[in-house]
Amino acid sequence: MLTQPRALMLSLITIGAVSLSPLAVSHFDDKEINQSYRQSWFALVASNFGPMASTVKGEIPWDQAKMERWSRDLETLTSLDIMRGFAEGSDKGTTRAKPEIWQNKADFDSKLDDMTGAVAKLQETVATGDREAIAEQVGATGKTCKACHDEYKAKNYLY
Repeated sequence: MLTQPRALMLSLITIGAVSLSPLAVSHFDDKEINQSYRQSWFALVASNFGPMASTVKGEIPWDQAKMERWSRDLETLTSLDIMRGFAEGSDKGTTRAKPEIWQNKADFDSKLDDMTGAVAKLQETVATGDREAIAEQVGATGKTCKACHDEYKAKNYLY
């Protein structure tokens, strides 16, 4: 038998999972599977990194437990093979991925590796609880994201 606080926590987790699941599939289109895969992945990255950035900016209250969960989830996301979402031919369709990704795959891969490394360091830094160091690493991680966006992400859908 569940205790009342435990039952409440289980209910809140269930409600949260059900309410967030549309985010993960909101980009899914069975006609453009590669595009849908990568757009969903980026939406999940943003759903975890965005609140971390807002926290270090002081826009939302600091919650160390949430920072640790967000950083763990980011690291889990970077372990997925996002490159399968950038398969040949997926530069067409509903996408903001610029053609330069496929023209300069080595640079794109390098930038993705930089982000993966920064996320791993972010997870380690968050675990220390040192807010100043965490803020610094959030900034460094954000720069790796921006480096890719600057060159390879269009502001509007291309097709």
